[in-house]
Amino acid sequence: MDKSPLVLLELIERLGNLMRAEARRVGSDEQLQPVHVEALVYLSKANRYSNTPQALAEYVGITKGTASQSLLLLDRRGLIERYEDDLDRRVVRLRLSQAGEQFLYDNQPQLAWQHATRNISPNRIRNAVSALRETLSTFQIDNEGSPFGSCAGCEHFERLSARAYRCGLMGDRLSAPETRKICWLYELKGSGAEEEEE
Repeated sequence: MDKSPLVLLELIERLGNLMRAEARRVGSDEQLQPVHVEALVYLSKANRYSNTPQALAEYVGITKGTASQSLLLLDRRGLIERYEDDLDRRVVRLRLSQAGEQFLYDNQPQLAWQHATRNISPNRIRNAVSALRETLSTFQIDNEGSPFGSCAGCEHFERLSARAYRCGLMGDRLSAPETRKICWLYELKGSGAEEEEE
């Protein structure tokens, strides 16, 4: 019996624990829990279709109640802003405030990961990312969750010209920076299609 998948699971769990400990350290000065730091990081990467409390809860893997309480705390601390959707006033949108952006800039929770992977070749990292992305996608599909991803690998992504893009699902034009953000509406391109480099 091949034990590689179990070893991989143990490694992922251990890395996850270490990254949560890093998030705890990063948030300690502001008395933020790892879930709060994860929410800020998510909002820094979420596109305009994915900056809602429901999308945040699904991405971070928390209940709607926990998301609500976390967002209340972040709002009270002035780290996020809430605003109404332009088209549907019932939809609450979220974004980092200037203070939230400054918090992430000052603390940069991803630096610990970048430092830990400094001796691994880019090719090995790409292979690992590819394998983990497939595993994550399968896990999310099996559990009826949203896969989240950036435009380049999405079924709905349309390249109109060298610098013009569109979301085929929503019909909206996208700027180049938007295409690198993560989306809740993401659908993996059909089998055999390869993701473009971000």
